[in-house]
Amino acid sequence: MTMYVVRNWAAPVMSAMAILLAVGCTSMKAPATADVAVSNAAVTSASGAGALEYAPAEMTAARDKLALANKALAAKDYKLAMSLSSQAQADAKLAQGKADSAKARAQADALQDDIRVLREELERNSK
Repeated sequence: MTMYVVRNWAAPVMSAMAILLAVGCTSMKAPATADVAVSNAAVTSASGAGALEYAPAEMTAARDKLALANKALAAKDYKLAMSLSSQAQADAKLAQGKADSAKARAQADALQDDIRVLREELERNSK
């Protein structure tokens, strides 16, 4: 008698779990697609900021992970796509930060050179 009660109870529960699993998997598609799109924008932005020149390793990592995220998205592995796109976005932001930092450093160096030249001119004129 106990076996019959468990079977009666298990079938609806198993059906409900299957439905929840199916709904859960399809509900991940939109966030995964959005994550990949945001990561794509981050990689494009970093590239435009000169990250290819100043942070080539990070840009390569970002592009590789973005390509893998797109493949995972096409294969409907939304969890992997979200993870890889998050990593790609982090790599792109790091690359852009390094590029911005390198450009600011170059501008500061140029400004220091200009200041040095002006000081030399002032010293020559004061003699």
